[in-house]
Amino acid sequence: MAKIKETSTNQFNRQVSALICPVTYIVNKIGGHWKPIILYQLMSGPKRYSELRRAIPVISEKMLIQHLKELQADDLVLRIAEPVIPPVVTYRLSAAGAELKPVMTAMAEWAIRDDKRRNKKSSRPVVPAS
Repeated sequence: MAKIKETSTNQFNRQVSALICPVTYIVNKIGGHWKPIILYQLMSGPKRYSELRRAIPVISEKMLIQHLKELQADDLVLRIAEPVIPPVVTYRLSAAGAELKPVMTAMAEWAIRDDKRRNKKSSRPVVPAS
């Protein structure tokens, strides 16, 4: 992962806008393509890394690892490593991550309604997490 210059104007502007606007704050935490998908998968309960890979088959290993680390750093996901051989690592939502469940559910419900509203037959229908 490329290191972000802490003194950059862009970084400063992002920090200021996050303080001013709550929407910017949450987009900084869960924005991007993969983070909401990872959080949505973890809403159904703790999952091992391999379960997340199977649940999101189109994500690369690099991106899954990177976003799990970022979600951990933002205290939205907890990584629980059991001291056994071979190591067993489980990911689950933290208390802050669990508070996002209504937001994630609302986003999924909106997507389903919007898909119906557009009356498109999609080759990949919107399916809620199991």
